Amino acid sequence: MRVYLDCCSLHRPFDDRSQPRIAVEAEAVLVILALCESHQVGLISSETLLFEIGRIPDQIRKEDALAILKLSKETVELTAEVEALARRLRAAGLKPLDALHLASASTAKADYFCTCDDKLLRKAKILDGLDTTVVSPTELVMELDI
Repeated sequence: MRVYLDCCSLHRPFDDRSQPRIAVEAEAVLVILALCESHQVGLISSETLLFEIGRIPDQIRKEDALAILKLSKETVELTAEVEALARRLRAAGLKPLDALHLASASTAKADYFCTCDDKLLRKAKILDGLDTTVVSPTELVMELDI
């Protein structure tokens, strides 16, 4: 099984956990990452993730996200195919980086595209023609039945 975690999912374990939802999502991401470390789940990276992480002003958060991506054995390049799908996703109402993340995951045929972004989650779940299943971290952990 292969999973693409978008940038907000990669950062969830480092967010303030005083809100119950954030605490639950953080734990779910940590479970997913533990499965990646044990090679039960393959983590997919992308040039889009590396670009977005590179823009993070907080050096510690940037380094933490890059450290997580070292678990990845696969990086999706920004190809014409990814860009074409991202344009279609933008036309469907997704933000530019969200469209590139989802297009990267779909082009790579990731089993799951995982995000903590509610707006992206709502919009992406109703899109047709994706080669990935869009889920939240908690949905993914439930899907994995662990």
